[in-house]
Amino acid sequence: MSGASGATRGRIDKRQAILDAAFRVFAREGFAKACVQAIATEAGVAKPTVYNHLTDKATLFRHAMAAATEAATAESLAAVERLLDRDPADGGVRAVLEDVGHRMLVCYCAEDSRAVRRLLYAEVGRFPDLLDIVLGRGPSRVGEILADRLARLMLAGRLRTADPAAAGEQFVALLTGPMEARSRFGTRQVPDDELRAVAAAAAETFLRAYGLAATD
Repeated sequence: MSGASGATRGRIDKRQAILDAAFRVFAREGFAKACVQAIATEAGVAKPTVYNHLTDKATLFRHAMAAATEAATAESLAAVERLLDRDPADGGVRAVLEDVGHRMLVCYCAEDSRAVRRLLYAEVGRFPDLLDIVLGRGPSRVGEILADRLARLMLAGRLRTADPAAAGEQFVALLTGPMEARSRFGTRQVPDDELRAVAAAAAETFLRAYGLAATD
């Protein structure tokens, strides 16, 4: 590795460490109470280094939220990919939907995902652009990939032909709809058996709308 590329890599790693530390501090303290010095200490860097990378607290908050959303979305996308990775004939579409639904709920209920939603709800009045930052990097991308996977299952004759985007939106709603109450708006860790029960109920309801007799 050359000196220049090593320096670039080091700068990228330091920036990521700052963003990770910032998100942890913002998640604990909220935007108003969080201070840049606490973020610098948690990241193991000097306070001026934080400003050199992210200019000010508001910019740091936006970038930390974007990075946390990207990381959480990667896990959800990997879960959705299983709609094609697994053969629907192996246990039927129902089993695949239950598995994918459960994995999506595990991602949705993970601490960082819950923290992103708590911060979004708390700070969207101060930062209206957070909606675009979070939705564009999270639910929108997951919805697009989910629609693509459902469209392929429809073309393969595994699901009833319909609007795959609407079907995907409804499947996500069946999964996440019960979670705010069950998690007490993100303050309670939902046990895995509850996640599996919600995923099974979502698959059942979804297949009543989009399933074929052969998929039950």
